[in-house]
Amino acid sequence: MNVKQEFLRAMRGEKPVRWMGYGFEPFPKIMFHCVIDPITVWDILWMSGESVVDNWGVVHRYLPGDPGVIPMVTEENQVIKDITRWRDYVHFPEIPSDLDWSGARAAIADIDREREFVMVPTFRGLFERLHCLMTFENTLMALYEEPDSCNEFFAEYTDWKLKVAEQLIDNLQPDIIHSHDDWGSRDQMLFSPEKFRELLKPHYTRLYAYYKKRGVIVQHHADCYCTGIENDIVDIGADMWQGVLPSNDIPLIQKNTGGRLLLMGGIDQGVIDQAPGEVTQEQIRAEVRRAIDAYAPAGSFLPCIGSISCINDWVNPIVMDECNRYGAQWIESISG
Repeated sequence: MNVKQEFLRAMRGEKPVRWMGYGFEPFPKIMFHCVIDPITVWDILWMSGESVVDNWGVVHRYLPGDPGVIPMVTEENQVIKDITRWRDYVHFPEIPSDLDWSGARAAIADIDREREFVMVPTFRGLFERLHCLMTFENTLMALYEEPDSCNEFFAEYTDWKLKVAEQLIDNLQPDIIHSHDDWGSRDQMLFSPEKFRELLKPHYTRLYAYYKKRGVIVQHHADCYCTGIENDIVDIGADMWQGVLPSNDIPLIQKNTGGRLLLMGGIDQGVIDQAPGEVTQEQIRAEVRRAIDAYAPAGSFLPCIGSISCINDWVNPIVMDECNRYGAQWIESISG
């Protein structure tokens, strides 16, 4: 079996474990390990500058050194002024009909699909889109004070996301969709599990059911704390949770999900993602070994960096090398 096939065994929770290595090893070594499609560029990745207004009317910043495109939402510039009247403010942008898919198709043509996955991203999940359109504080209050209005927004935004998914799948036939929505901070959820089940779970279930109907594997990215909703993540149709921070109770999550959810992460990025001189190569490798020793024995786990790539680029190849080097050593040790 090649590494792609072994990854699928890990995703299915099959035992005995026969491969342990860097979680994105059977993915192309490109940005985000994803083929970047023209919708993602049109919606997110075109932005650059101190104060840029996107297709939704949201102000963003993206400057050299920033970890990503950052919404700069204030009381003054927030799009939604009153969540109960959100339809008065939100205008779902029409996806252009003349997008050029040739670059993404060419990138896929260079991928050996027998050995590597074709994955495409879809950023700005349901919760993240809402807190781009309102201040973070107002968004969290709205979830509790005006749940019906939030539910209506999530339903219509899911409809929009389904249109995106249809075009992604029709044009690129990916193996995996990398779906991005953070629901917590480093050590706690941003809302209760009950609120997740009330407002987000039904819409994600509908969205991911479409992915699965089209034969696409679902990788949900949430590099945050989500302990307590792990079974809900299974229920919505996610095949894997990428970005699992070690601040989560990973052994409990493994026990509760029982091989139904591949956990990708486990490495403490706060420890290793430092400038040269602030962390040593040995400290980086030690953190990788700790993650494998702690979480690999229970299965349905592959080590990787929570945010996919470290801000300090020099760290990434060390992490990848140690995941593969020590992972092979760990497999040998359990195989006798």
